[in-house]
Amino acid sequence: MDKLYFSEEHLMLRDMVRDFAINEVRPISKEIDKKSIFPKENIKKMAELGLMGIPWDTKYSGTGMDTRGLVIAIEEIGKECASTAATMMAHTSLGTAPIAIFGNDEQKKKYLPLLASGKILGAFGLTEPEAGSDAGNTQTRAIKHNDEYIINGQKVFCTNAGEAGTIIITAVIEDNKVDKGIGAFIIDVDTKGLKIGEPENKMGWKGSDTRSVYFEDMKVSKNALLGNPSKGFKQFLQTLTSGRITIGALSLGTAQGAYERAVKYSFEREAFSKPINKFQGVNFKLADMALKIEASKHLVYNAAWRKDNDLNVIKEAAMAKLFSSESAMNICTEAIQVLGGFGYIHEYDVERFFRDAKILEIGEGTSEIQRIIIAREILKQYQPNE
Repeated sequence: MDKLYFSEEHLMLRDMVRDFAINEVRPISKEIDKKSIFPKENIKKMAELGLMGIPWDTKYSGTGMDTRGLVIAIEEIGKECASTAATMMAHTSLGTAPIAIFGNDEQKKKYLPLLASGKILGAFGLTEPEAGSDAGNTQTRAIKHNDEYIINGQKVFCTNAGEAGTIIITAVIEDNKVDKGIGAFIIDVDTKGLKIGEPENKMGWKGSDTRSVYFEDMKVSKNALLGNPSKGFKQFLQTLTSGRITIGALSLGTAQGAYERAVKYSFEREAFSKPINKFQGVNFKLADMALKIEASKHLVYNAAWRKDNDLNVIKEAAMAKLFSSESAMNICTEAIQVLGGFGYIHEYDVERFFRDAKILEIGEGTSEIQRIIIAREILKQYQPNE
């Protein structure tokens, strides 16, 4: 697999991130989860290593690599702490990518060096109380007034919001009382009228900062508008497509973290005077887990490779996200089963991986939405000519 998807640069990055994850992330991962601590110091160290701007151009303080490099880093950190990996993932694929892809020269020069270097974190606000899977039902409105937009509304489940320097949001644009479609805006967190809510008390990803964001007559310059306002809906759908690849990467890391701990335990735990991995019932579980991880790897890295080669990736990203996230949930469940009662105890990591895995089937589009996307793309391929 290494020769199929990776260059020497990719392999060097993997070794570096793996070493960082084991030596810096693993020792504090339990405390992050137990006390819901945002991993600020490790995020700072990751910035120093260039991990907060992996796919962005070096002229904007990025590392100058690609999607596969980003996937490698998320996977390796995800093996130890999903909260830390999710912070980097949301910052890069949601909080920075829209500016890198759709921003004008002025916006790129202003924001990308800060984001790619990790000097500030990025966040992305799309989901609303009445607009989750139906993102087109966005209620937040941006009314054009002279050279400004006045924005009112709310976003929920906004990752990094309380730690970010900028938040990219979506809103229905109104100009002369005519709706112009859904557009995106870059919002500095010190903007008057922006209110950031309290951290959510979540089942998993306990160290990831997740909050609601409110806009109360918030005025922003027309220069805050990101990309083409008439194509705003397509722009954030493209952002979500790329984000599904990185969710796949985190799913892969989460699954491997639980699997590796289950394998290790199977050597240590004895029953009936022999290690439990001598029993077929346990071996079958380990085999199925390994099979799903290997399949997930190929789906995720194939999608990343296609994106790096400018190929259509809508179907492949949805497949990678769907299979790897559902596999992660299954593998974490089976890891607990291998550990038995100890798998249910906080001192053992697998219950944390289990709690962290569930959101992977929900974020960046639920499993049901992924199946809709996959079916739609398949039917396009086989549509009879009329």
